Amino acid sequence: MGKRSAAARRRLRRAESFFGLHFDFHAGPDCTQVGRAVTRRMVERIIDAASPDYIQCDCKGHRGLSSYPTRVGHAAPGFVRDPLRIFRDATAARGVALYVHYSGVWDAEAVRRHPSWARLDEHGKRDKKITSVFGPYVDRLMIPQLRELCDDYDVDGVWVDGDGWSACLDYRPDVLRAFRAATGIRSVPRRPGDPHFFAFAEFCREGFRRYLRHYVDALHRHRRSFQIGSNWTFSSNMPECVSAGVDYLSGDFSSTDSVNAARLEARCLAPQRRPWDLMAWSFAGKWGMPCRSSKSAVQLQQEAAVVLALGGGFQAYFKQKRDGSIYPWQTKLMGEIATFCRARQAICHRAESVPQVGLILSSAAYYRISPRCFSHWHDELVPLAGVLRALLDSQYSVEVLLEAHLAGRMGRYPLLVVPEWAYLPAAFKRDLLSYAAGGGRLLAIGPASAGLFRRPLGVRFVGEPRKRAWWIEHGGRLGATFSACQAVRLGKAARGFGRLFAENDPRSPAEVAASVARWGRGRIAAVYFDFGERYVRAATAVARDFLAALVRELWRRPMVEVAGSHCVDVCLMQKDGRLSVNLVNTGGPHADAAVRVHDEVPPVGPLRLVVRLPRRPRRIRLVPAGQVLPFTWRKGEASLTVDRVGVHEVVVVE
Repeated sequence: MGKRSAAARRRLRRAESFFGLHFDFHAGPDCTQVGRAVTRRMVERIIDAASPDYIQCDCKGHRGLSSYPTRVGHAAPGFVRDPLRIFRDATAARGVALYVHYSGVWDAEAVRRHPSWARLDEHGKRDKKITSVFGPYVDRLMIPQLRELCDDYDVDGVWVDGDGWSACLDYRPDVLRAFRAATGIRSVPRRPGDPHFFAFAEFCREGFRRYLRHYVDALHRHRRSFQIGSNWTFSSNMPECVSAGVDYLSGDFSSTDSVNAARLEARCLAPQRRPWDLMAWSFAGKWGMPCRSSKSAVQLQQEAAVVLALGGGFQAYFKQKRDGSIYPWQTKLMGEIATFCRARQAICHRAESVPQVGLILSSAAYYRISPRCFSHWHDELVPLAGVLRALLDSQYSVEVLLEAHLAGRMGRYPLLVVPEWAYLPAAFKRDLLSYAAGGGRLLAIGPASAGLFRRPLGVRFVGEPRKRAWWIEHGGRLGATFSACQAVRLGKAARGFGRLFAENDPRSPAEVAASVARWGRGRIAAVYFDFGERYVRAATAVARDFLAALVRELWRRPMVEVAGSHCVDVCLMQKDGRLSVNLVNTGGPHADAAVRVHDEVPPVGPLRLVVRLPRRPRRIRLVPAGQVLPFTWRKGEASLTVDRVGVHEVVVVE
């Protein structure tokens, strides 16, 4: 193994890192002059502009051609200079960590040269892009090449792209033999709905976990300090507890509708108790189209704010040119993002959520409906995302939690929400009911989830759910929703909440929209129509206010209340004994599919806050401005006003 320099020892580890920059270009056969315009001064300008804790640069993309002159892999056709050597020398001299972008499971060149390394699809056809996690690729190419990067370039770590989210069900003969031997199942399922499809998908998922643990452990044995992250593992795409020795968690969220993507993805990584960061794409455009526009500074700052408010690190992705160089004009943009993030680092980085609303992402339910190994590309999480958005739009502080995250901790959450899952493990369902009986508040949303709790809800289901146009009523207004609705008849213990009308007329026939009942010392409620998917596709203020009112019916005194705008996310966090109320402005056209770049986020405010505390605060101030905020104190409540939130402000209670 190569010796590490003195400069390397000063570089921050990923667990300490807060802000980074990512560059890649997925070298292909067209890359015949790699390194031509790459210079040490180019890298130094990046560092001067943004002072990143780390840089991630390209070394092997999905095409499988390495953008440095590898001895063990498959190099791009032509080199003028070695860009990776230049990046390493410049970053080492400045004490900046260097990670490499390396495509894992997805390697088209490896499959082209070694067809036997490919996974086979359900028809027995070789995949032209995806390697088999059961095959020799990991030992013959991936591990040797990552060792080469350790030893020859002294890189600090790797960000493995195209890994878990690329893994597919694998029908290689050796895999099928192993599946039959392990399960006794002789007839192998070929498509969702076939008998034993879930069992086969789980077998393939475990194959990826073994592959991941294998290369992580092998590289740590080679150099313990080498830091490894596998893009999107143990995230919303792979919603389960960490079961491999990865050093950090990371992912790159969607380049469009990015604020909403970050709202979900950050909440899926934050509870995993590992260092984590999220990457925003610095450009936007329709997928597959070459015409993409660079985002504005304020646009990227808004995306960053969602991540920072939940305690994560942030990185921004900038494209390298086909020779590995960067676009120099973008360094100013890098600096503007860095300045915004650094102003919030001390109060935000590695802060932890204060339990308020727990929104349940059931691993067991998710894997039963997913046709792939690890990706929610078939709208598996759209219902959950819709419920999350509605709760955030009503200024509730929400965490997204797996079953395992709640083990022994349910009682810390004033409210738990089950968002349209059709299945829950029996033991977990019993735990939820025990939580409610002990004084908790449980809300099931959608006919399927409500059906899991029929007896405690005290209602009788009538017929099957009907999917059609309905109009939800709240506060004297009606809002349309095209949803499946379950008709119910209320028992003596259940009280109806809201109505769904058959027409846009409060005199038309109606069904019960929701109900509330006591369960032991607590309460249980259900919404009898599919709420979440429609809130993503066709949100209405009426639907938002209906759900907020139902939550208030269950839980009247959250720790913090914010009024004055629905375009603000509230994240209640704690760090070093200080409570912080993060206010993230989610206004502007970030979700408009017709807008690629915007340069204005309309400010919100004034916002009125009530913070409920066990004793009177010594001081309340606004970060990063440093302004001391006047407040009144009465009966355990601090009341104050924040005049204006541009993008992200933090109310710090001391």
